[in-house]
Amino acid sequence: MTQNLKNDIQNEADIKLLVDTFYDKVNQSILLSPIFNDFAGVNWESHLPTMYRFWNGILFGEGGYKGNPFEKHIPLPIDATHFENWLSLFKETVDDFFEGNKSEEAKQRASIIAYTFQSKLEYLNGKKK
Repeated sequence: MTQNLKNDIQNEADIKLLVDTFYDKVNQSILLSPIFNDFAGVNWESHLPTMYRFWNGILFGEGGYKGNPFEKHIPLPIDATHFENWLSLFKETVDDFFEGNKSEEAKQRASIIAYTFQSKLEYLNGKKK
């Protein structure tokens, strides 16, 4: 029987580690960094705490996130390739640090978010043509 060497996502500190590391990877991505930094002009000082609240809410029902995350993505020039890269980096980051039920839930929720956002954007962009 193999012993787990990694802990599961358990608390706000774990979410902060996940979010900070994930967005470090996003900022190094040739594909995603220009979208976040040049096109969207993300203010990281306010965005990161928002993402802590967002993921805390998704995984633990806490955090006080209020907002419509999809709305902010509508004007962005993103497609399936961007969502695939985003999801790959997210899952990689989870797997780098964590394993367990919450970790699997985080990856599943991220997959649902990516699929939903991509589908909605494709629908909206198709209607604009």
